[in-house]
Amino acid sequence: MKTPVQNLTKKTLRIGIDARFYGPLGKGLGRYVQELVDNLIKINDERAGEFEYVIFLSKANFDEFQSSSLFIKKKLVNLKWYSWEEQFFFPKIIKQEMIDLMHFPHFNVPIFSQIPFVVTIHDLILTRFPSRRASILPAALYWFKQLAYRLIIKTALLRAKKIITVSNFTKEDIIKQFKIKPKKILVTYEGISKLEKTTTSNKKVNNSIVLWQKYKVKKPFILYVGNAYPHKNLESLLFVTRKLINEHPDLKIVMVGKEDYFYRRLKDRSREIKASLTDNNNLHIFPGFVPDEDLAIFYQNALFYIFPSLYEGFGLPPLEAMSFSCPVLSSDQASLPEIIGEAALFFNPYDESDLESKIKLMINDDKLRYDLSVLGQERVKLFNWLDCAENTREVYQNILL
Repeated sequence: MKTPVQNLTKKTLRIGIDARFYGPLGKGLGRYVQELVDNLIKINDERAGEFEYVIFLSKANFDEFQSSSLFIKKKLVNLKWYSWEEQFFFPKIIKQEMIDLMHFPHFNVPIFSQIPFVVTIHDLILTRFPSRRASILPAALYWFKQLAYRLIIKTALLRAKKIITVSNFTKEDIIKQFKIKPKKILVTYEGISKLEKTTTSNKKVNNSIVLWQKYKVKKPFILYVGNAYPHKNLESLLFVTRKLINEHPDLKIVMVGKEDYFYRRLKDRSREIKASLTDNNNLHIFPGFVPDEDLAIFYQNALFYIFPSLYEGFGLPPLEAMSFSCPVLSSDQASLPEIIGEAALFFNPYDESDLESKIKLMINDDKLRYDLSVLGQERVKLFNWLDCAENTREVYQNILL
């Protein structure tokens, strides 16, 4: 039996989207893919099926993605990300679907594919911060994969019909590193995903219970949400915050993120710090993965959110914190001043004394935190996933029509 999308006129152009990162399994990238796909479908339905979309999914998210749209086809792709199978076999699958334009929302473009494509480059972290500390692979294999990644990124940038990126900072990075013409690159900011807010007084009482019973977290606490890759600079945060224990014995640093090799390494550093403290205080708390409904509680109850990253192509977590009126203390590196604007207090992440002084200022200045929370609520209004999807749709339109 034919699916509805197969019954449409052949004149309708087909766009494929590599959505194997769709949903929470793709972390930050997964959120981008999910919001982009969902909003593109919404726009397409409103335009009575301007395009047909073929959504390529993995076994892990094939059932999770659901759409009632008549202009959508799901296609299972049982190929691992960043694998040689992806490079060699994905082009054949794409060709079989008679795709007119393909969108790869990450740099891992199959270099043997002959289908016209658009690529989204979120950052150039692999070329800007090539570090053995960012991998658990043996050295020889790590550097071989680095060379392969660089080849794939360069090929993708040169062959793409259009390059989408998420900040002017990353656009300039691409131009400088790969000599790409500026007119080939479109900047379209990401949006802010809506997490459920808990606002009633009754729920606020229960929030403290949730934080303690489920995560062993008590107020006051400083919050970080994200992964623990080396460029996130969390080890510096660990060592700086140990100096706060005498002045603020009840204060905790909560680092939320799914446990992996990098978080385990960070926890080892934290244990070393704990052993060096005279009162053996458990300063750093690692709740692990936190679902969105509970993550909202963390944002709403944190003293402030801290983001010590050395490099970000966009920097979504600080904006997510702002959407919950959580004041933000942020690194002043890479795209962060562009994205956050004046809605955060900034520090130099390479200067531990600056980081320490800014943390103390945020702790002690109630008015500063209030002012930043107000500025943050206004700042997040600039970032909308529907706008991101509409800008992306216009890229497709300009290439195909």
